Amino acid sequence: MLKLCRFKVLVFILFNLLTGFAAYAAKSPNEIDMYIRDDVYVDFQAFVAGRDVHEITSFTGYRMRRDVVDMVLALQALKLGGFNKEFNYQVGKVTLRNTNILERGKQLLSFDTYWYADAEKITEYAYISEPVFRKGEYLAGIFAHPENRKVFAIDSLDDFRKFSSISTPRWHADWETLKSLKLKKLYQDDEWLQQIRAVDKKWADFVLLPFMPAVNNRYKLHSLELLAVPGIALTFNDSRHYVVSKQHPDGEAAFAALQKGLAILAEQKRIKSAYIEAGFIPEKGSVKVLNSELINKD
Repeated sequence: MLKLCRFKVLVFILFNLLTGFAAYAAKSPNEIDMYIRDDVYVDFQAFVAGRDVHEITSFTGYRMRRDVVDMVLALQALKLGGFNKEFNYQVGKVTLRNTNILERGKQLLSFDTYWYADAEKITEYAYISEPVFRKGEYLAGIFAHPENRKVFAIDSLDDFRKFSSISTPRWHADWETLKSLKLKKLYQDDEWLQQIRAVDKKWADFVLLPFMPAVNNRYKLHSLELLAVPGIALTFNDSRHYVVSKQHPDGEAAFAALQKGLAILAEQKRIKSAYIEAGFIPEKGSVKVLNSELINKD
């Protein structure tokens, strides 16, 4: 009997490892399971480094990335708004935009902010927060394989005609921005890892990524490595928002708390300053925004 129990436990652990998620479920009514991508969770833990996440006011440091700022600000806003339930993180290879767990109510909210155009498509299932980035504020870098030297000579919109990129129409703002560049070729792949791999293998010339000043704008994922073209950026004709599931039992309460908390953070000017300090809104004049004239900020 003991051997049988041990065998069942081993099978359970192996199943959870193979499906990519930690094998620990919420154990009390005050806990909520939250699915989160493994690389984001690793960087979040490295940045927080044992501190109380609600007390963090400085957004510089090791492993800083846009996803981590999004997550910290969401947690702080929820707390400020009076939402006090604990999150039990289920870590794995999950990308909310490529799944329907939020729409089905299996996920309370997305720590990774959405473009409004993407969020608008799921308003039947999700609440949309006030923006954390307004139109034209969000800047992305041009990331390529470090040895793809021709890409690093890009200096104007006309230069993009010589190059290819890769993205997915599921990310409306990214896709429309890339289409506006009149590229030699725009490849479609709905899987994030495959996009990164395509650029690493030089099948596509570049991909759009947030700036990562904490790691010298060098993106590493497993054996893949990309580097940002220095001094240039692209912006987007869209705003970014958190989305909260209408189907989740705690969705309505969480959304009300999130909105209240975001208003407090905005009043204290802590949202924009966090992204500026982290380097995702570069100082004015530090990069040349190649497509700024294409953005409708009305």
